[in-house]
Amino acid sequence: MPIEYSLAERGNPSKPTDPKKFYAAARSQGDTTVRSIAERINQMSTVSTIDVMAVLEALFQTVPQELAEGRIVRFGDFGSFSVTLQSEGAATEKEFNASLINNVKVQFRPGKLFDQAMQGAELRKVSEPSAATLRKAARK
Repeated sequence: MPIEYSLAERGNPSKPTDPKKFYAAARSQGDTTVRSIAERINQMSTVSTIDVMAVLEALFQTVPQELAEGRIVRFGDFGSFSVTLQSEGAATEKEFNASLINNVKVQFRPGKLFDQAMQGAELRKVSEPSAATLRKAARK
């Protein structure tokens, strides 16, 4: 199934006088669940859906723990997860303390597997924008 996209006309916030341009906006084809993924893995392997679910649940518990301990979690060609920080600035290194850190985020960096899948993905333009695109346009 192709990745569907619609077009959205947007201006450049840093150059408000420049003419607006059209940009692609990906449209979701719905959600998938962990159970659905486990069932697909079951169909392509000898591992039961229940066993896959158990391994995935353990993964979901382990990865955040590893990240909280300051490690990068690497999944080979799949990609890696790491932590990034957002903070207020301090005039000097001595004045900086952990209370100035206001957000901890998890970053996913896709690996070769993702890059290849996305570069080879089929794309299809759809005429109607998604509900999310319409909400964004209404806010502008």
